[in-house]
Amino acid sequence: MKMRRTIGVVILVGFHLALDFPCDAQSAGEQVARSLELTIQKTVETKCLLYLPPGYEMAEQQWPLLLFLHGIGERGDDIELVKRHGPPKMIAGGKEFPFVVVSPQCPEDEWRSLDVLNALLDEIIEKYRIDEDRIYVTGLSMGGYGAWRLAYTYPDRFAAVAPICGGGNPEKAVLMKDIPTWAFHGARDETVPVERSKEMVDALKAAGGTVRFTVYSEAGHVEAWQNAYSNPELWEWLGQQRRPK
Repeated sequence: MKMRRTIGVVILVGFHLALDFPCDAQSAGEQVARSLELTIQKTVETKCLLYLPPGYEMAEQQWPLLLFLHGIGERGDDIELVKRHGPPKMIAGGKEFPFVVVSPQCPEDEWRSLDVLNALLDEIIEKYRIDEDRIYVTGLSMGGYGAWRLAYTYPDRFAAVAPICGGGNPEKAVLMKDIPTWAFHGARDETVPVERSKEMVDALKAAGGTVRFTVYSEAGHVEAWQNAYSNPELWEWLGQQRRPK
């Protein structure tokens, strides 16, 4: 089943604000600084493609969730652009996945907000029958960077991560060492050098993480994710992963 949704995501942001204001404990005319903790609630509307697997409406069970992050060329407000590559393209072509698949679109001229993505996952979990021990994230190019960043920013959330042609901060790789990871890159990538993936993989290995790294020796930028997503072993591997206890 293929469905399209525009989802309003609520983000809670807490911060301290130092205010100067009259205080009853002070003499009249004096001022004292106080620190006031405020919680700001903001609603963000984000477009995404949502796919429910065959049998979802028939079976009262929880389902794995795959979060797909697109590349820079699919940003904007035309949700059809997200179908250019990766799982959304495969679904549009008739491919069936054993996961709920959510593919959010990044607005034009913006970079992905990790807070928005995390809140989107909360929204999907609340509204659909999701197995929270089987949440996976994958992405290509800009989305590959997003997959790395999301995994080490919210390491307790994911059961597996599969970044393609991306990179991240190697110093933070230790934060996601318990998440099974399979990274992909093309050796002839002229857009994102293969070294960006390699330095993350090396950092994960040094931290004791479980990581696989596939380099396609003849592939460039686009060919790398075409090869990765057409590999049935990737989807089998994802489906076998569970969130570390």
